[in-house]
Amino acid sequence: MVGRTIDTVGLLLLAIVLCSSCSDVFDVHPYAVDFDGETDINARHAARISRDCLGNDTLRVVVMSDTQGWYDEMEDMVDHINAQGKADFVIHGGDLTNYGSTKEYVMQRGILDRLDMPYVVILGNHDCLGTGEETYKKMFGPTNFSFIAARVKFVCLNTNALEGNDDDAIPDMAFLEGELARDGSLYDRTVVCMHAPPLCEQFNNDRLQEFHQYLHRFPGLLFCTAGHLHRNDIFSPLDDGISYFVSESANRRSYLLFTITPEGYSHEVIRY
Repeated sequence: MVGRTIDTVGLLLLAIVLCSSCSDVFDVHPYAVDFDGETDINARHAARISRDCLGNDTLRVVVMSDTQGWYDEMEDMVDHINAQGKADFVIHGGDLTNYGSTKEYVMQRGILDRLDMPYVVILGNHDCLGTGEETYKKMFGPTNFSFIAARVKFVCLNTNALEGNDDDAIPDMAFLEGELARDGSLYDRTVVCMHAPPLCEQFNNDRLQEFHQYLHRFPGLLFCTAGHLHRNDIFSPLDDGISYFVSESANRRSYLLFTITPEGYSHEVIRY
């Protein structure tokens, strides 16, 4: 009886030791929305962008997209952007991650934090996998947002309709209506940014006509940006004067650089 009691106590002590060392043996669940470091990044960086660009007559904006899993290429891209020293800020067009895991988000945030200029990140369809959208909201903020830089309004949208619930409005026309009513005296021109462009499988193409009706109402609409297709492209889905510039994936080692002046805009495909 005494021997059994000692054996039981021994097993209990062994279980306690093993459990106390679990954190050293097992990783946190990949889809646990639990991480250290900066949160609400888009709002913080957007405020910095607006402040830094106040009064500028020229904007230089880098647009990258689909860095999912290509960490070496992304690090090289950040180094190249910094070395060029041309950009006022960077817009990441989504698919920051491949599987929406928290570890991916943290690793990619660490690479973006090496940029010498502020950045914002748009939600991509891969970023929605698992609990990825929850992690995105905690790390970056709302999936639809906007900011103003040098009297240009950048409207950034979630267009990943296949990843949404049936009750989700994607793209969110109510959000666009609200943006049309906000800050009218603070901007003269508009750029609309998203991950999935019209005509692809992710976009809710049944709402494309309505979507473009809203876009045409924004003051001085210049162009739209997108990613998702993993290739560079320029197209106008409705031939109505609205052009979409698509940036290719990081493994193809390029990004887009837009220069916006009082006279208009130009864009370059930058290879590194």
